[in-house]
Amino acid sequence: MPPKVSVVVRTKDRPYFLRRALADIARQRLDDLEIIVVNDGDCSMVDVALSDSGVSAAVIEPPGRGGRCAAANAGIRAAAGEYVVLHDDDDLWHPDFLAKTAAVLDASPEDAGVMVATEIVYERQDGDGWTETGRAPFWEGMTGVTFTSLLEVNRAVPISFLYRRSLHDDVGFYDETLDAVEDWEFYLRVAARYPIAFLGGTPLAYWTQRPDAKGAAGNSMFELASEHDRDDLEVRDRELRRWVGANGPGLPLYIARLHRDAEHRLMARFDALGEEIVRGVHESHPIWRRIRRLARRHR
Repeated sequence: MPPKVSVVVRTKDRPYFLRRALADIARQRLDDLEIIVVNDGDCSMVDVALSDSGVSAAVIEPPGRGGRCAAANAGIRAAAGEYVVLHDDDDLWHPDFLAKTAAVLDASPEDAGVMVATEIVYERQDGDGWTETGRAPFWEGMTGVTFTSLLEVNRAVPISFLYRRSLHDDVGFYDETLDAVEDWEFYLRVAARYPIAFLGGTPLAYWTQRPDAKGAAGNSMFELASEHDRDDLEVRDRELRRWVGANGPGLPLYIARLHRDAEHRLMARFDALGEEIVRGVHESHPIWRRIRRLARRHR
């Protein structure tokens, strides 16, 4: 029988994080799973981490060492589970993550996947390891996932999303032309066609961040900041061109004019507000009152 869940772990030259990720998966309260480690770096580091962890996992390498998207796609193509999730090597789960998210999808066949409340975990280096320094909610107050909300900005991270493996047969795989935002672009394709469930309450996924880390230990959010901005714009521009090709430029031209007019009105309001503040200071401050009195005397 195929497993219920396939966990795809992307890793590259980070044995400490890989060992931690494997231990994290081993603590899950759902046993019906397979682990696929997609190695985009030094093979010896992965062998050592697997040996140390004692966890059974299949190890594959993406063709041509193609980076994050190619690694995700290679792992998913090898997945046999009904459900799949990307567990990047530095992120973590609550022990109930797989059990609770799989139960949601089992009970809701109309939902393409389920996202969960997520916490950001900040870390700093402590010798050969990393120590937690604080936590913050990721999208505090979030109660659901909609296509409309995803159009504005990504509201999920891979560690927080369990979804049906069959989705890739319908909407395709991760876009390997992108160096970043590949998860957001995939979510847009999914949410445009299918509902996505949301499991709120206690955070079940932990997105770790190390703002000061560089090199192999760095976060893509910080290490690839310029790529995120570039690819975000590329996705939006590409989809706008596609829409214009089918419908013409009329609506985008009109929206662009509305945006320009609103920006001009806002700047004019800021200028007027600045002048009002300066005038209020001049009229109320005792030094300026004295200067005005002296000026009147010498007229």
